[in-house]
Amino acid sequence: MNDYDERLQRQVAGQERQERERRMRGVLTDMTLRHENRLYADTPGVSRNNAGLGFRPGYLNRRSGECVLSRFSDGTPAPIHVLDGLPESWVRARDEAGHVVAVVAEVVSGFVREDRFYTREEAVRAVSH
Repeated sequence: MNDYDERLQRQVAGQERQERERRMRGVLTDMTLRHENRLYADTPGVSRNNAGLGFRPGYLNRRSGECVLSRFSDGTPAPIHVLDGLPESWVRARDEAGHVVAVVAEVVSGFVREDRFYTREEAVRAVSH
C-alpha cells in the first residue's frame, strides 16, 4: 500500500469513528441518515417504500415535542430526509457552504402521516398491521 492509500484509509477510518461517536451521542447528520436508510432499506422505514402509504419524511424534536416535515433550504417539501430545511434552533453545525451537517441531539428522523409523527420503526410496524 502506498502513502496516499494509507492516508486515505486513516482519513476514512477517522470519519467513521467520528460518525459512530455522533450516533452514540444521538447527533443526527447526513451520514447517520444514510446509515438509517441502509438499515431500513427493504422496509417501510424509508421514504421510497412508504410514500404511497401517506408517510412523508419528517423530524421530531423530542425535547419540545415539535415535528416538522423534511424540507429543502428554500422551504419546499422534500421527498426524502434532508437537514437543510430544519428550524434554525435545531441546527448544531453547518459546513462552509452553509448546509446543515448536524442537528441537536433531541432531533430524530421519521415520518409524518395524518399529523402524527412515526419513528422509522413505528412506520414499519404501522404498515405491518
